Amino acid sequence: MKCAWMVSVTFSLVLASIANAAQPLMVKPWIYDPDNTGIVNSGWVPKQGLPDAGGSNHALYLQKAGETTVNASAGATVTFQGKITELGFDYRNDGWCGAGAPRFNVVDQNGVYHFFGCDYGVHTPIPGTNWTRVRFTGADAFPPLLPTDTAVSVDIVFDEGTTLFGEPYGTGFTYLDNIDVNGTLVGKPGAAK
Repeated sequence: MKCAWMVSVTFSLVLASIANAAQPLMVKPWIYDPDNTGIVNSGWVPKQGLPDAGGSNHALYLQKAGETTVNASAGATVTFQGKITELGFDYRNDGWCGAGAPRFNVVDQNGVYHFFGCDYGVHTPIPGTNWTRVRFTGADAFPPLLPTDTAVSVDIVFDEGTTLFGEPYGTGFTYLDNIDVNGTLVGKPGAAK
């Protein structure tokens, strides 16, 4: 009886770990606009991204068409929890890539926020395109994300607008593709394959 119980418990633990490993990686757009300003927008847009196998060529569009200081942002939640060895995305060169946006906000197991601003990653032009690949390691975050840290939430945030204190500032939008978590890429709505 004891042996059967142990086999049952072991089997259950193995199934649970397989289920956790098989959780789909998804990028779900959202907006934060508590004052209903209407200046933020977030969504997957077809025919705006890099070519993909299905021909849909989606890009994640993030927009803040107004003053940077307005309490509003566009973004997306990345459905991932666990250790992070690499983060990244590709951005279209006609959009914004600044020190603070777009950025990854990662919250670790201790509730500490780690910020990965677009400007601070390793930038590599994608040949033959109008896109740049940005990749981060934990050392690129502020504060650094240590190899011993576990991410409990991951978001992409875009909160830099077209003006800052009334002066021209940025483009107010960005297109992202191939959102990367540990080498798994998401470039469309739904789960990564």
